[in-house]
Amino acid sequence: MRQFTAVVNPTAGAATGAAALLALARHLREEGADLRTEYSRSLAHARELAREAGRQGRVVLAVGGDGIAGGVGGALSGTGATLGLVPAGRGNDFARALGLPRDPADLARVLLHAEPRKVDTIEVTSAVHDRTVVLGSVYAGVDALANRHANRSRLLRGSASYYAGGLRAVTTWRPARYRVTVDGEEHPHTGYTVVAANSGYYGSGRVIAPDARVDDGLLDVVMIRQAPRRLFFALMNELRTGAHVRRPQVRILRGEEVRIEADREIPYGTDGEVDAVLPVTARVLPGALRVLY
Repeated sequence: MRQFTAVVNPTAGAATGAAALLALARHLREEGADLRTEYSRSLAHARELAREAGRQGRVVLAVGGDGIAGGVGGALSGTGATLGLVPAGRGNDFARALGLPRDPADLARVLLHAEPRKVDTIEVTSAVHDRTVVLGSVYAGVDALANRHANRSRLLRGSASYYAGGLRAVTTWRPARYRVTVDGEEHPHTGYTVVAANSGYYGSGRVIAPDARVDDGLLDVVMIRQAPRRLFFALMNELRTGAHVRRPQVRILRGEEVRIEADREIPYGTDGEVDAVLPVTARVLPGALRVLY
């Protein structure tokens, strides 16, 4: 029977994470699984706990949203350890991309009986922070600014906070001139954002890259060009289904390595957590992580 270590960040979505883990734990233990719980003090501490549990041969459960999923998954990338996700956060976009169930009994069956499958991860390098590895996406532009606003929101949660953050960001955004280099080929771009996506989802269920696959060894690079503000709001609505990709203002490339630069200080983010400024380089690490799904 599998042995699990759940890594929980008590400072982020504590009640939701605790409730999700409590319901899941009952089903795991009823089947005879061994489950330990570790409470992290920070994302860095969560990474340390995950690596130690992985070294012990235990399945590491990331309990929370995309931030802790990316932090724990990134820590396990390339180690041979196995990750399980317990979606209990605001976005849960990587869990959504894997098709994981939210029902505790159904999720327990996946964690107990699914065979680990290899997925890609993203290595992120920048002059302003240490090398890191994430799961879902790297995004630079108005969406990173929107995510910054959403993370600071105290009144709204879930997709509502992302939408409100997006409205606030768009009203103050000036389209930037980017230099996007994909596998050595440079692509000038003027617009709202550039997203290097491993997962098709970001921003709490927005379908930014409908054809992205977590196991194809490629990043889908989505570039949204400059457009009238009213059209950008239409694009935001179309992100719910992925219909935005049919717009001429949207260009999609694919590659293994993406470098994003801009003519001014532009924010970027990764999996809802890293908050920094360009330039940044994202490189796919094919099949680097074993995940239960």
